[in-house]
Amino acid sequence: MKQRVLRKLFLGFMQVHILYHANKEPIYGVYMLEELKRHGYDISPGTLYPLLHGLESGGLLTKKELLTDGKVRKYYSITPAGVEVFKEASKKAAELVKEIQEG
Repeated sequence: MKQRVLRKLFLGFMQVHILYHANKEPIYGVYMLEELKRHGYDISPGTLYPLLHGLESGGLLTKKELLTDGKVRKYYSITPAGVEVFKEASKKAAELVKEIQEG
């Protein structure tokens, strides 16, 4: 039970993290795997790509395929709806962190 709850929470955190980076510049899968790993999320492509596809199908990201170094790479950019969701999630996260730190 504990692991299932933590996994669900962490998937939400990772989605916010993805939106954060996509808000700065277009992102691609390998970059996000490395970035998330840097923050302690050791996930596989089998976890990341469904997150990216879900954010895309939800209208929060758009995907563009570009030829890079002889192979097709999928770049994800944030949409206006994604920016709004990211801003709201950021406010809620900041409120929670502040409350936790005041403790």
